[in-house]
Amino acid sequence: MRLSARVDYALRAAAELAAATESPVTSEQLARAQEIPGKFLEHILNQLRRAGLVRSQRGPVGGYWLARPPEEISLADIIRAVDGPLLGVRGERPEHVDYTGAARPLQEVWIALRASERSILESVTLGHVVEGRLPAAVQQLTEDERAWITVGQSR
Repeated sequence: MRLSARVDYALRAAAELAAATESPVTSEQLARAQEIPGKFLEHILNQLRRAGLVRSQRGPVGGYWLARPPEEISLADIIRAVDGPLLGVRGERPEHVDYTGAARPLQEVWIALRASERSILESVTLGHVVEGRLPAAVQQLTEDERAWITVGQSR
């Protein structure tokens, strides 16, 4: 799986908003805190606003804040808002991709991969990220991967 810079920036900005509980945060503050190019961030914040994930207010006390509690916004919500549906194959949903011959089972692999991706990204919320406490199943996957790397394997 490859995450675009737009997704990476959106997730980081959303985590900053989740951590800010006092008042709205300006795009300049978010850009500085996460070292995100300002113009790029403003476009991302507009996408998140249109998706109903953040709210904004103009003026001297303006800025951005989450539209819902951090525990109710999954990483998948943010990714879909800025990058579209999870795991596509050549821009198509995996169930709409047809293969023939020996490659036929690849469609099932892509469907399984999307299901796995969804199970992680939909179970992790901004609340988990800000608290530094990932769901047990996700934490176990990271420990399994670290163990795999430790024994000299690379995936």
